[in-house]
Amino acid sequence: MGYNIAMISDFFYPQLGGVEFHMYHLAQELIKLGNSVIIVVHAYSPDRVGVRYLSNGLKVYYVPYFVLHRETTFPNVFGTFPWVRNILIREQIDIVHTHGSASTFSLEGLLCGNTLGLKTVFTDHSLYGFGNITSIWVNKLLTFSLTNTDKVICVSNTCKENMIMRTKVDPSKMYVIPNAVVSADFKPTESAQDKEIRHEREGCKIVTINRLFANKGADLLTHIIPIICSLHSDVEFIIAGDGPKYVDFQQMIEKNRLEDKVTLLGPVPHEKVRDVMCQGDIYLHASLTEAFGTVLVEAASCGLLIVTTTVGGIPEVLPSHMMVYADDTSVTKLVESLNKAIKILKENKYNGSKVHEEIEGMYDWSLIARRTMNVYTGIFENAKPDDKNWLTMIKKFNERDGIWAKHLYMLCGIVEYLLFLLFEILYPSKNIELAPKWPSKEVVSNRISHSKY
Repeated sequence: MGYNIAMISDFFYPQLGGVEFHMYHLAQELIKLGNSVIIVVHAYSPDRVGVRYLSNGLKVYYVPYFVLHRETTFPNVFGTFPWVRNILIREQIDIVHTHGSASTFSLEGLLCGNTLGLKTVFTDHSLYGFGNITSIWVNKLLTFSLTNTDKVICVSNTCKENMIMRTKVDPSKMYVIPNAVVSADFKPTESAQDKEIRHEREGCKIVTINRLFANKGADLLTHIIPIICSLHSDVEFIIAGDGPKYVDFQQMIEKNRLEDKVTLLGPVPHEKVRDVMCQGDIYLHASLTEAFGTVLVEAASCGLLIVTTTVGGIPEVLPSHMMVYADDTSVTKLVESLNKAIKILKENKYNGSKVHEEIEGMYDWSLIARRTMNVYTGIFENAKPDDKNWLTMIKKFNERDGIWAKHLYMLCGIVEYLLFLLFEILYPSKNIELAPKWPSKEVVSNRISHSKY
């Protein structure tokens, strides 16, 4: 018998990104393992509100909520409780699993789950610093949210270390489970022999697919591209992605007259990402911060040689023979690394087809789902009767550092519990209609086999 799991975040389809695909593929594999999984996110458009079903009966609740910035909802601490309480009770949820440090929906979902006495898990996908107001606020909110969370999953060891420093979470509560890719969706289109012929005839094509934001290295790219084009007459760039730095790329192309050297594609649907990658020979990733970097695995699976920095958890993602590293996030070092990668390809010292075969054995969503299931099982096996007791949770808030912060945490915990009591009076749990579960494939097969026509 599986668990009833609710995954909560601000980030999901139709938006595309690492967190979104992680949630979708993990949910699909957990369903295959016999669990019931729902997704709770904010509504992405007036037409996408309410309940939608995706493959294998994956139910998605699109909650109508005000979006503040970059698809994150307005933080209100308590306003999500009525919505989330109703959904969690209706779906008979056992585990609330939220995703994303910067997702207010995610952090408020943890508070709701803990208040209702449910098991809670949080997965962090990002790295944050300590030196600016945004990071300080995110770290304080995360510290509050994780105080009573049962387990924390990080996508890399670097991410785990960053989380411990930011929130002082007990390391025994933390696990490292990476992202994965569907390697069958990222196959090279050419044989190694065909690649050699194309290198001799067409030179080298460098691909980068990213959100065009400063933290993703967009400013670095606008300086690197003209330099590489001036050094190598047979090198071309394919840039895919959208964001506030898109105009900077347009200006860079026009200023340096690189219209025949640089192709700016704009946003690309995920189903087309593999086709874009397979047009290139090198994948350039100039990100300034990265907890994992799923796109690197996708690019390597397509047979591309990776040029990237050593920031965050990137060195943990792939073996060194698939990567050419820049020592730091500077234009000079990245140009040096690109020159090295171009030389490797021109000398035919890189076999992308063999790399794809390696990736198939390294990253698999079914393995990630089984490891996540082990985390869920461990929560129930090690649970104590008073873990989700209201007084116990308030005491944990009181044990946090900061004379003002811990009292604010306690106040929020008390108010949330009073809301819980109020809604039990106004709208008791027993009056909430329970949702029927999507039948498993085995149940459907049995019904069909026993049907009479």
